[in-house]
Amino acid sequence: MIKFLLWCLLFFFCWPLALLALVLYPLVWLLLVPFRLVGITVEGVLELVKGIIFLPGRLLKAV
Repeated sequence: MIKFLLWCLLFFFCWPLALLALVLYPLVWLLLVPFRLVGITVEGVLELVKGIIFLPGRLLKAV
């Protein structure tokens, strides 16, 4: 909701810039999708490594 209100203010004060932002936002979002996928993959790999490192401690704690 805040983003919409800020966009309305921008549209009121400088409508060409607001329309440019409205057009460019989906393009920027599409360009950033691969980086999000890489971030998700790296996070998953790091969680896997963390799980492997802490597995012996968890097993000893369970006994």
